[in-house]
Amino acid sequence: MKKKIVLVVLFVLPVVVYLFFASGVNNFGRLPVLSENITDVSTFDPSVQLKNKITILGFLGNHVDAKQGNAFNLNQKIYKRFGDFNDFQIVMVVPKGNEPQISELKNELGKLSNVDKWHFAFGSDAEIRNFFNSLKTNIDLDEDLFTPNVFIIDKDLKLRGRTDDEDEGIKYGFDTSSVAELNNKMVDDVKIILAEYRLALKKNNADRSK
Repeated sequence: MKKKIVLVVLFVLPVVVYLFFASGVNNFGRLPVLSENITDVSTFDPSVQLKNKITILGFLGNHVDAKQGNAFNLNQKIYKRFGDFNDFQIVMVVPKGNEPQISELKNELGKLSNVDKWHFAFGSDAEIRNFFNSLKTNIDLDEDLFTPNVFIIDKDLKLRGRTDDEDEGIKYGFDTSSVAELNNKMVDDVKIILAEYRLALKKNNADRSK
């Protein structure tokens, strides 16, 4: 009897575990799509593009100096961890007229890390609101065109997030004023979408080599 139990543990159990995880790849290996057909920021600022990039998208508003803490949190917890991945970028949308404040912010961020993949798109108030509305979230910009939330946008201009978040249900964005949220939720979701694209790339390369 003991030999049978040992055989089950050694041979059958690993197969069962493998089949469980293999069957769950489609369910757990992809970050849910929450919105599609998002407008590209290149429509109002041609120097920046979301298409074909994995983007962390944010809105800094008209008082950039007061929002440096949000940018620093994002830089330390997300950018420094994932900034070396190909096609990864952070894009901050800012109202026109804030160029000097953004230059100062980039200088400050540059003291902490390389800022090559930090990009800033400038637009009019109307352009920014129209663009934000294309995300189709349950979050609002304030009067200064700011939100502490940042969003994960995939290469096909789709907003990714959570459909079963334990606190919010559907989770569209991540609060940069909360280090705990960045650490405990956003890091995991960025890992998932990067792994998703890495697996797709490996599959495409394998198919070409056949």
